[in-house]
Amino acid sequence: MLKKMGEAVARVARKVNETVETDSDTLDLAGCQLVSFPVAIYKVLRNVVRHIHFIDLSNNELHSLTNKFMTTFSHLRELYLEGNALYKLPDEVSSLHLLKIINLSRNQFRDFPEKLTALPALETINLEENLIVDVPVEKLDAMPSLKCVNLRLNPLNAEVVQEQAEVETVVVPGILQPSGFRARK
Repeated sequence: MLKKMGEAVARVARKVNETVETDSDTLDLAGCQLVSFPVAIYKVLRNVVRHIHFIDLSNNELHSLTNKFMTTFSHLRELYLEGNALYKLPDEVSSLHLLKIINLSRNQFRDFPEKLTALPALETINLEENLIVDVPVEKLDAMPSLKCVNLRLNPLNAEVVQEQAEVETVVVPGILQPSGFRARK
């Protein structure tokens, strides 16, 4: 087990160093067995953090992200967090004004993360395969850039389904279009 942990730590270090050395706009820590975002990474990335626009933390074991994560990476355009154990987002997610895509599929969300509705550039929200029952349809409808929301495989209540049918511009695929994403009209 210690050998596996050591290999995981080495993989994270390699990926972070690669991001710094190549001045990449991407930090890919997918499948690194992370249970939290390593604090040491903030220090290593401090000189390039403004250039990081894409972070992939999918398929880890994250239960939460901190406000510091959100404020440090405030220039993100895409954030991939699918396949973790997240059940909420920190309030500071509202500081991600440039965020266009967030993938939160296959997590433990029971409530729709309403702070996302305040993000002006957000185009895609993927919350497939969570535990969400209720959705703020009116708030989603008011989002200026929103193109698609994926809520497939959530136990949505009948009221949400009816409300979505009455609001033409909000997109809740999987309710009326079980085949996948549907673009806003």
